[in-house]
Amino acid sequence: MKTGIIFDMDGTLWDSASQVAEAWSRVTVPKIGKQVTAQDMYRTMGMPMDELAKAIFPGYDPEKLLPILEEGYREENDYLAAHGAELYPDLISTIQMLSKMYPLYIVSNCQEGYIEAFLSYYQLEPYFQDYICFGANNRPKGENIALIIERNQLDQGIYVGDIQADYEAAVAGGALFIHAAYGFGTVHADVPKLNSFRELPQLLKSVL
Repeated sequence: MKTGIIFDMDGTLWDSASQVAEAWSRVTVPKIGKQVTAQDMYRTMGMPMDELAKAIFPGYDPEKLLPILEEGYREENDYLAAHGAELYPDLISTIQMLSKMYPLYIVSNCQEGYIEAFLSYYQLEPYFQDYICFGANNRPKGENIALIIERNQLDQGIYVGDIQADYEAAVAGGALFIHAAYGFGTVHADVPKLNSFRELPQLLKSVL
């Protein structure tokens, strides 16, 4: 039986709120006088890209905002590729350990280039076999979890995420769910819970 571990990004693998806010503000302050804050990011992380833009920039004409959004996402990817963000404790060593036991994947609601920036900065490409994001196909997270399961011929997928929407996406995508309780949100379901990323290998033994 082929079981794969599929990860959310923000609130699960790293906390990039401050870095993303800094990158976006480099674009939005001179263009529209809008300072993007870490709190803006915390309240919107996990949303699909289109919903996130509406939440952070309410009242702006979508057509006029589009080129600014495109520039902001490019700046964000470049900034993260150059600076990284805040990894959760023991993440790299735990990922290295897990990759010897299970195939690893990432599914996120981010733009294209975001996952790549994470993998490149921390040189984690060898440990993940596949990934997909909202920006690549404009499909909801549940569908992308199912896509990862299908195209990698998994018998069982386990999605690790930190918010209620991640749990709902896992259910929609046909995956089991583990709650990264150290992350950004709560989950209203009786599911296995991680208090730190380093606990994951041991927790998986009890789940499988």
